[in-house]
Amino acid sequence: MNLPPIDLYETDFYAWTQKQVQLLRQRDLNNLDIDNLIEEIESLGKQEKRELINRLGVLIGHLLKWEYQPNKRSKSWLRTIREQRRKITDLLQQNPSLKPYLDEAIKKAYLDGVDLAVEETDIGIQAFPAEISYTWEQIENQDFLPGLISENDQDWLKKSYGI
Repeated sequence: MNLPPIDLYETDFYAWTQKQVQLLRQRDLNNLDIDNLIEEIESLGKQEKRELINRLGVLIGHLLKWEYQPNKRSKSWLRTIREQRRKITDLLQQNPSLKPYLDEAIKKAYLDGVDLAVEETDIGIQAFPAEISYTWEQIENQDFLPGLISENDQDWLKKSYGI
């Protein structure tokens, strides 16, 4: 396919990416689609920020469910909490420059977390604090679970996860 770069960008994105890679490998900078390359690279950075917010939102939502609905706690909630923590840790290790953005990301993610908790429980939005009550240290801590832990919960947590 020999379409001009901009046409290719609009009609076959994958082919456009492969052409740009080929041109970069050949060091053919004169034929690169610079404007669209800039846009795509910028979009990649934004995508990493969105992934951080999304994962934090899911994690915070499950922490809220855990705290506010102790009678409905489940292993699947715990599994989601643990998985999101691991994925967030991996994301931050691969993108350490996102760390200064954490406070802002947590604030944005909290709203998503509250929405998730409201949607998946019988609890109204007014029951949740206006601002997040968990610190980053708690959010990332594999052993932190908010709220009181019943004796029954303690048994299966210790047996299953060593918590």
